[in-house]
Amino acid sequence: MADLIYDALVIGGGPGGSSTASFLARAGKRVLVLEKEHFPRFHIGESLLPYNRRFFAEMGVLETLEKEGFPLKTGAQFHVGNGSKCLKLIFRNGRYTREATAFQVERSRFDHLLLRHAQKSGAEVREGITVTRFENTAPDAVTVEARDDAGQTHTFRARFLIDASGRSNFTGNQQGIRVVHPRLKKLSLFGHFAGVKLDDGRARGDTIIVRLENKWFWIIPLAMEKVSVGCVMDQVEFAAMKQTTEQVFNGIVQSSAVMRERMRDARLLNTIQATSDFSYRNKRFIDHRLIRVGDAAGFMDPIFSAGVHLAMYSGKLAAKSVIESLAAGDDGAKRFRKYERRVTRAMQLYWEMVEGFYTTPFIEVFFEPRNKFNLPSAVTALLAGELEGGWKVYWRMRLFFWIVKIHSRWPILPRICFDEMPEKPAAAQFVHPSSGEMMEQPVKQL
Repeated sequence: MADLIYDALVIGGGPGGSSTASFLARAGKRVLVLEKEHFPRFHIGESLLPYNRRFFAEMGVLETLEKEGFPLKTGAQFHVGNGSKCLKLIFRNGRYTREATAFQVERSRFDHLLLRHAQKSGAEVREGITVTRFENTAPDAVTVEARDDAGQTHTFRARFLIDASGRSNFTGNQQGIRVVHPRLKKLSLFGHFAGVKLDDGRARGDTIIVRLENKWFWIIPLAMEKVSVGCVMDQVEFAAMKQTTEQVFNGIVQSSAVMRERMRDARLLNTIQATSDFSYRNKRFIDHRLIRVGDAAGFMDPIFSAGVHLAMYSGKLAAKSVIESLAAGDDGAKRFRKYERRVTRAMQLYWEMVEGFYTTPFIEVFFEPRNKFNLPSAVTALLAGELEGGWKVYWRMRLFFWIVKIHSRWPILPRICFDEMPEKPAAAQFVHPSSGEMMEQPVKQL
């Protein structure tokens, strides 16, 4: 049994683990981060939300990130795959949005910067250490067993354990509490490309989402000549195709007028990779002296780029709960329950948006915004990462979902057709860049 007891032990050095460790270390707590890989390492999930900037500022890492020259994201574009409709959300136009820009990041570099910042803040970081087991039955401490790259085993003890193991979901899997979403068993095919067609001006840094009938693409600018492009689809459909990942990816690109135009001169820089995108939630986000943050609490489809934001949001709340529990000298049970309620409430709205995105009624409402009751501003605020907007955002989101339900039974808005368009495309919906009002203009021939 190890003699040294840390105030907190963090499993995982991704954004959730790094932010938790930074907040704890900056509060003077003794923190150990165990990361199974050696950074920098490749990771998908490159688009951030504007409200991440607040966490960066509080952690003291914002200036460092600004100097890195990451592309700025000022909005997000949503296209129907045949080019019939386009919705542009510009963050600065949202009435309830308090942050207007985000970074587009290459995760290998971004995650490495955050982990090094946690170390500079005072956290002890050990890479190449794989946690194999944890035990939290003792009243005053948690014990963790781990193995290093050489195969040597180690035992660590801490007052509190923060599971930021991402989709490895270490403690949730050990306890058997992961519940996979029955309808969101997806798979992502993705690669990095040069020569992808992007917009001019500020919109060059936009995340572009292209919605096909039962799948969707992302286009995320990472540098002048590097763009992340991925397709999310049902795993069952992919398996039935019996083709290579590159064949499937290219075939789906060719099925969409928008993607054909964007990828016309694209050149693959690496290889087309595949990763499972099964959405899941753990039955509990907390346990005795244990808090789960980020994807270790639950992972949702990446459509709205909320993963890093939720990881850092929950990481900050987890650190606060641990700091207060250490000061009180107790096991933190009451504070942990409060943490679980707040994180559950934050995740729930994104879950509803993700579930809705795969239904046609939701898409038909989403692509036809009406400036009644400032509903578009509430949606924009949520998609920017506003989790503390209070009642003014919450009731509008509830109304938005209610309108989707009404439309699903009694259609009140135009229907969307996902079939390829004839030569002359229909008009598309755009947000006017200065007023934020919706306007119609012809879709360019794609």
